[in-house]
Amino acid sequence: MVVGHTGADGTDTGTRSRPARPERGRGHGRRLAVIGRLLRGRLRLAGIVLRDMKPTPHRLLRVTRSVVASGLALGLALEFLPGIEINGFGALMRLVVILTLVGVVLRPVLVALAVALGGIAVPLIGLFAQTLVIYVALRIEPEVISSSFGAAVGVAWGIAVISAVVGWLADAGSDGTFSSEVMRQVARYGGGGGSPFDGPGVVIVQIDGLSAPLLRWAVTAGNLPTLSRWVRGGSHRFVEWHTGMPSTTPTSQAGILHGTSGHVPAFRWYDKEAGRLVVTNRPRDAAEIERGFSNGRGLLADGGVSISNVFSGDAPHSLLTVSQAGLPGRRARGYASFAASPQGLARSLVLTIGEMIKEVHQARKQRRDNIFPRVRRGGSYVALRGLTNVLLRDLNVTFIAEQMARGVPVVFCDFVDYDEVAHHAGPNRRESLQTLEGIDRVLAMLERIASAVERTYEIVVLSDHGQSQGATFRQRYGRSLEDTVRGLLTPGAAAAAATGTAEGWGPVNTLLTEVTGGGDGTGPGRLMLRRRTDDGQITFGPSRLEVTLDPQRPDLVVVASGNLAMVYLPQVAGRADLEQMEFLHPALVRGLIDHPGVGFVVVRCQGHGPVAFGARGRMFLETGVVEGTNPLLGYGSRAAADLLRHQRMHNVGDIVVVSRIDPGTREVAAFEELVGCHGGIGGDQTRAVLLYPAGWPAVPGPIEGPDAVHHQLVRWLEQLGLRRGPLPEPRPAASGGPADTKTAPAPKPPGAHETPGVQEAAETTQNTVGRPVEPGAQPGTEQPAHASSKNVT
Repeated sequence: MVVGHTGADGTDTGTRSRPARPERGRGHGRRLAVIGRLLRGRLRLAGIVLRDMKPTPHRLLRVTRSVVASGLALGLALEFLPGIEINGFGALMRLVVILTLVGVVLRPVLVALAVALGGIAVPLIGLFAQTLVIYVALRIEPEVISSSFGAAVGVAWGIAVISAVVGWLADAGSDGTFSSEVMRQVARYGGGGGSPFDGPGVVIVQIDGLSAPLLRWAVTAGNLPTLSRWVRGGSHRFVEWHTGMPSTTPTSQAGILHGTSGHVPAFRWYDKEAGRLVVTNRPRDAAEIERGFSNGRGLLADGGVSISNVFSGDAPHSLLTVSQAGLPGRRARGYASFAASPQGLARSLVLTIGEMIKEVHQARKQRRDNIFPRVRRGGSYVALRGLTNVLLRDLNVTFIAEQMARGVPVVFCDFVDYDEVAHHAGPNRRESLQTLEGIDRVLAMLERIASAVERTYEIVVLSDHGQSQGATFRQRYGRSLEDTVRGLLTPGAAAAAATGTAEGWGPVNTLLTEVTGGGDGTGPGRLMLRRRTDDGQITFGPSRLEVTLDPQRPDLVVVASGNLAMVYLPQVAGRADLEQMEFLHPALVRGLIDHPGVGFVVVRCQGHGPVAFGARGRMFLETGVVEGTNPLLGYGSRAAADLLRHQRMHNVGDIVVVSRIDPGTREVAAFEELVGCHGGIGGDQTRAVLLYPAGWPAVPGPIEGPDAVHHQLVRWLEQLGLRRGPLPEPRPAASGGPADTKTAPAPKPPGAHETPGVQEAAETTQNTVGRPVEPGAQPGTEQPAHASSKNVT
């Protein structure tokens, strides 16, 4: 570039050309400075890890106890694995001692190295840490005949398998060995960090998919010893809360963590303006959604930590959180310790394989016993169950324990184990209840951790929704909803659909995204999984659909979340009304209404707003007026208010479809291939749980919606001194109007049961003019249906 040159006396001596190299040099220097600061930060963190690993009496006791188990596992491994021999029992005992000492010295160095390197180095070092320890020990012991590295790999994994099996048998199938390892981690990290608040900390555990009726039954039956003890002993209160529609994790977490659920109309939806599908378990989409509604003062804003959630709650630190997709190795030393410990990653991987084998056996038994309804439980779900029920659960517990040891004020963690198994096995089936029992043991472990750390902690348990059971739409009628819709379109019209069962892979893909380099997609691990990388994010599981419309938009898009489906007309700007839909596809709406698997559809009508249409009647949602038979009979007293609120959300479908509900069993027909589902209304999917310490102020009244749960939690945190300031007003839903409904029915109090016989009798009786639609429910009157020139009406 050309610059002026000034002499010593200040006069301009002319101009000269200066090359751009110095500019590039300064940019290069800045990059080097950034890299230097990052490297110094990682080395400093690695030094902290080394300083924390000091010998203690408890640690020495643990070492002594592990010597016996290690000797047994090592002896069996050397006996049955080829490629290595050892002379005599004395040499075996010496090898056990050497192995223990080498582990004490070498493993902290490996943990520090994993923390310093981060990324894919953490699991890789974790996988080979025990191999390296064994290899060094074999090289030291002179009585070992063969000490090749390959033999060390075999011995290491042989010990891992034998130790996991022996530990599982010794603990009677419980998590005693892992619990002891977690307590060791707590002792290591205790006293670090701390919190700017003096009050007791709070750990909030979300049991994904747990309905209030199921929890009430399990507590009464005593199948969940920890929760049953809390409720029976009076240490905790248990209330039921109503999720509304959609009854899905992203919507509930947007409400619970941020107080603004009106921005999330379903698990996935179609964005007409962007011309693409939005899926909330994709890190890119979740981050964009959170940016749209976050006001910076979420539930976890004041020093909290988000673990395994969809959204962060504005937490300063997030681990395995979809919207953040950061790198846990850079934020949690417990992750590296978990990976390098012989009772951590190696044990979890072995038990993950065991869980997969158990799933194959239980699925076969379900088919053999002809249990119905059921769905196919093979393919990628087998791996998914193992990962969620063992590896992710152990990681969650490790992360929570570390944060509690550091004195973090609030921790919020979502355990998806039960929800995933219930989707495929059924919410009340044996394998689902066994998974729930495993989460109950996690709560007992957290209770034990709370008694060991310096800070006092209270534990809150809640769920984001329940689940409803039933044979799927395809099983009942021989074809999927998307195929049904295609058959109703104008000839030549094209339709795209997203109705696959991809929800459960969100946490696993988030973990893989973080481990392989975070959301920027620059980690070296991406080279290994580049075929599974989509826009910088690792994606496993069922096939994904990304609808990109320009320059050719499909005529129709169908998305499904449980027994809720939404149909979009991409070529119609904004919300399409009934008149536009009948002009473009005359048979579509009427065909859906008349289908025996559809309970009702909701569309907007000119001059009337949203209207719910059933086969024999309709309800005008804004006025509550019913003509003919009320189409919402059987869906609960809050159905009209739930639908009206849903209609006011941004990006809601042009047509909203909810499946039928069986009047006797209250089962629904999922549009996905899942025997247990949630997302819509009907059955127990909208009946969620909140269990809180009895010493806290009681919930003042019925809890309606996840936003109300958020405000109740915030009030409790304020009373505990864990909030810095008052809660600001949440952002309004973007262009969709307020999230709240204009009118709402008189709600039932939390925990109240609906009597099936009475309710079914009331709901199957056609109302007359001036009579309420349901007992204690919607305002409005019912009028006889009359003929209309419109096909639908």
